[in-house]
Order: sequence, then C-alpha cells, then structure tokens
Amino acid sequence: MTYTPEAAARLRAYVAYFRDLGVHEFYRWSEPAPQTQHASAVIEQLMPPAPVPTPVPVTAVTAPEIDDREPQPAQMLPPELREPPIPKLYSFDELVPLPTTTVPAADRPAAMKLIQDEIGDCTRCPLAYGGRRKIVFADGDPNATLMFVGEGPGADEDAQGLPFVGKAGQLLNNMITAMGIKREQVYIANIVKCRPPANRTPEYVEATTCSQFLIKQIDVVQPKVIVALGSTAATYLLGRKQALAGLRGTWHQARGAKVAVTYHPAFLLRDPRMKGEAWKDLQMVMRELGLKPPEKQ
Repeated sequence: MTYTPEAAARLRAYVAYFRDLGVHEFYRWSEPAPQTQHASAVIEQLMPPAPVPTPVPVTAVTAPEIDDREPQPAQMLPPELREPPIPKLYSFDELVPLPTTTVPAADRPAAMKLIQDEIGDCTRCPLAYGGRRKIVFADGDPNATLMFVGEGPGADEDAQGLPFVGKAGQLLNNMITAMGIKREQVYIANIVKCRPPANRTPEYVEATTCSQFLIKQIDVVQPKVIVALGSTAATYLLGRKQALAGLRGTWHQARGAKVAVTYHPAFLLRDPRMKGEAWKDLQMVMRELGLKPPEKQ
C-alpha cells in the first residue's frame, strides 16, 4: 500500500500523538506456524484410491434460487461493514455555560496572557506532531466589539505566530479597512491554533480539543459581533454543519454575541466574484455596530 505525502504526514502525526499518550505497541508480529502434514493426510496417501462412482443421469434441472430479500439495515450489518458514526457537534454555547461576570477592560490583556500560558507548548491533539512551528494564539484588541474567527493558521501564520498575515490576511485587512476601522481595533483568532499539515481542514478531534481556549478568549473579549470566516468556523461556533449559503444573511448567537457568517478570505482569493457577496455580509455587521465606510479622498 502506498500513501500520498499528505497521508503519510498525517499517519506519522497520529502515531506520535498516541505514543505521547503512552501507546507504544500498535501491532504484534508473529511468525507463521510451521507447515506440518496432518495424520489424516498420511493415512489417505497409504490407502488405495476410492472407486469412481457411476454418474447418475439428470432428469430435470432446477433453477438456482434468487435471493430477492431487502438489503439488511445498517444496524444488522456486522460492525466491520458499518459506516463510522458522525460525531455529534455542540455549539460553543452548549459546551460551556455562559459567563456570569465580565472581565474588567483593564484586566483583559492579563486574562489573555493566562489563557496563553495555559496552552503552553500544547501537545493535546495530533496537530502538535504535524510539523507546526509556532502556536498562533490571536491578534488584536482584547476590548474589541468586533471579533473575526477563521479556520486555522497557514504557512505564513505558522512562521510568524500571528493569524491572518499572509495573502488572505492582507485581504482581511482590506475588508476591515473598508468597514471604517483598523485591524488593531478588532480581535482575530482561529478555530485551531496550530497549522494543519498541507493546510488541510482541521479534523473533528483537533477542532474540538482546541475550542476550549477559543471559548475562553471570546468570554474575555465579550464582543458584540463575531464574524465567522468560512464553513469550518461556522460549523464549530454554531454546532451544526450546513452550507454557507444557508447561514449567510441572518444573525446567529454564540457566547452572548451576534454571529454573522461570510466567506473566508482565502476562498475569496480563489473566487474573486464572491467578494460582492462577502461585502453584503460585512455591511450587515456595520449596520449592527454603527460603522460607516471611510470617505473617499
């Protein structure tokens, strides 16, 4: 069996992950038992061959029975033939009770530092073994009223330790500027804080493991509006997997904030035709926050 470089990297990451958990033995190798001739076979060789029976003429041919029964339902199939169950998704509101107090504005930078220290040199999920260079915590103002949540770091983010600093980050900066504010006035984070190998979509165990820290960040900032950039951010924030088209244009809720869903800047770079649709989503956010685009010079 051959593996693509991406699949091989993922396999190595999972092996390292399980070894870190103390699982070191993944298979047992045993030599095949030596081939010995059974006693009955020896007896058969010593006995004379049995006489060949005289063929009996066939008077009628019966057609084979056809199994026209309905296929077995999934629960009646043997376990090895069943499809794996779809993991249940929980929204950020379902995972942890909403906070009853607000962190004072002056204490929020220190509160973020405590969360970052708790993460440490994280090895809680396979992404720690997938070739990451830096844990990308967040960027921006912890007192912001507007927060952007993306999917995960890319190569530039992994190198610099900051979210959205590559080409997609440049486009996000332009989008923020078009809203009449600066990047320094918003708070930016991702569903996962480590770069997935080959920029693949974060897997369920990776996203759900990392979500605990993003929830704490949101609870410290307590923004009025969160913009979910792309389907991965929307899936885990809202706890449901749904086409982006069905989530855009309406308000959702997460951790006491209103949530708007729009396209990820990386997608807009691949399909610039959708920039107009993303701008409609941002205009909905601007109306909610009372923002106005900058005047043209």
